[in-house]
Amino acid sequence: MMHHAVLSAVAELGPVSQAELSRSLSIDPKDMVAILNDLQNGGLVTRAPDATDRRKNAIALSPSGERRLLQTEKLGREANDELTAVLTPAERAQLTGLLARIVQQEEPCAETCPGGE
Repeated sequence: MMHHAVLSAVAELGPVSQAELSRSLSIDPKDMVAILNDLQNGGLVTRAPDATDRRKNAIALSPSGERRLLQTEKLGREANDELTAVLTPAERAQLTGLLARIVQQEEPCAETCPGGE
């Protein structure tokens, strides 16, 4: 699941540093290195020196990574459609709205709760 989240973030942010990826997804930098190693070993992302700061690596999707992301997004949509098939369109919209509220509630806590980072 985290691998998909990283692929999605790389696609959204464009060539991005490991540190920025870690911050944007709230993933420990050591864990991010392991995830990126897996993705790079699978040919899904590339690491190249950042054009503006050679001390940093810029992470980008490879063509295989782009295909994999499209495939997993399609499979996710199909699974969601199957899971919510018994719901009306209005109920699906309500469910999506409620889940979004839960996620939005959790995000600020990472910055403001005691012990949060």
